[in-house]
Amino acid sequence: MHQETLKTIVAELEDLVAGRPLGRVFQLSPTSLAIDFHLRQEGQLFISVEPAAPRLYLVKRGVRELERKAISPSPFAQALQTMMDTVVSAITKDQVERVLRFHFAGATELVERPITTMVAQLTGRSANLFLLDGDQRIVQALRRPMGQGQQPSEKYQPPSQGAARISREPIISIGSFHSISEAAAEHYRQLEAEEEFKNAAATLKDRVRREITRRAKLRANLQQDLVNHGNADTHKRLGDLLLANIANAKRAGDRATVTDYYSDGQPDIELTIDENKSLQDAAADAFSRYGKAKRAVGEIKERLMLVEQELAELRDKQTKLDEAIASRDESILTNLAAGKQKTAARAKAKESKNIPGTRRYRSSDGYEVIVGRTARDNDNLTFRVARPNYLWLHAGDYPGSHVIVRNANRRELPQRTVIEAAQLAAKFSQASKDSKVIIHYTLRKYLSKPKGSAPGLVRMSSFKTIAVEPAENIERII
Repeated sequence: MHQETLKTIVAELEDLVAGRPLGRVFQLSPTSLAIDFHLRQEGQLFISVEPAAPRLYLVKRGVRELERKAISPSPFAQALQTMMDTVVSAITKDQVERVLRFHFAGATELVERPITTMVAQLTGRSANLFLLDGDQRIVQALRRPMGQGQQPSEKYQPPSQGAARISREPIISIGSFHSISEAAAEHYRQLEAEEEFKNAAATLKDRVRREITRRAKLRANLQQDLVNHGNADTHKRLGDLLLANIANAKRAGDRATVTDYYSDGQPDIELTIDENKSLQDAAADAFSRYGKAKRAVGEIKERLMLVEQELAELRDKQTKLDEAIASRDESILTNLAAGKQKTAARAKAKESKNIPGTRRYRSSDGYEVIVGRTARDNDNLTFRVARPNYLWLHAGDYPGSHVIVRNANRRELPQRTVIEAAQLAAKFSQASKDSKVIIHYTLRKYLSKPKGSAPGLVRMSSFKTIAVEPAENIERII
């Protein structure tokens, strides 16, 4: 607070508080108190020694409201409360420093060192509250004291000018208010509202920015997947070409020379074919790759459209947020925050339903991966949560967590997601220290529970294996 403002407040307090007994003390935060001096209509004395805005003035609060907001009293508040019913004999302000002193008469003799003075040191980063004995030695401090003459049992000295930050706050005038305390309370209320607005805006901006970054990364991954799958028609053309050359193809080891009936001039071309496979089997493999690529490309394009739509919505929200901040429109800011909270609450309720005892992740492709914790959690995850088309994974020949990948659309999972889920299965197994771990994986529908078997034990009627390095390198869903 500015020196001139403090002088005006001291004058007001001298008229109202001097001669009044000290009543209840309410600790409102680690750095603030409200003290009842039985002023009735004038309220209670509020003191904050928060370094960013140390201040002192009268506030009008009901006792129930103060009781509701109060936290556990600090040793300072407890020591001050032992002086209940002692009288404030005088209030003084140091000539140079922003230091106020409340002098008490009739200090209690129930303590070893009777307190005679409360010092409100409103000096920026060194702001503090002190209780002094008759020799002006420090009995108690609200915050951890800094510097000489500020430590317990030392004779109190105001902080040096280097430790006391120069106040750059404006001088508060009474204006249209009934008292300087009312004017000061409104001034700091507006400052707190401004700070809350800035913090809320910064939090929302950061949240939206992170969501945009995550969607952009997912879009890049999906676009790369499109490139990796290549042109599905290329696989079909290869299959057709192999079938058309069954009678006249010339083979030597893993090389097959065939006639390209689908190109101008029908040239002979050389293909690489597994020498242990017939042309019919190689053609079947090509048609299988064609079907997988076609399904995968269709799914990736659908997901790309959804991601693009989400990105557009997030950028629109980002624009509205910037406009709300520029115009200080708290209503828009509140609506954006409320909308996010409701969406997050619904998503959290939906995602967390019926999956106790698990860790949850999101793969690079956006699929939810769930990891069981204990053997009983594994049973619950596998046989109650997982649906028949969910992918299930577990470390081969080692105890460990069951892992499932949610797959609502029943389409083939991207290989990257399978690898990431397998790495989690390896990480949360007794083989987690190995450089490579064999992971069994299959669809949930190929699992059964042997009758009378121990928790976590399953029987697989069909499965595949993959060797991966244990890792936990995808996004954790909190």
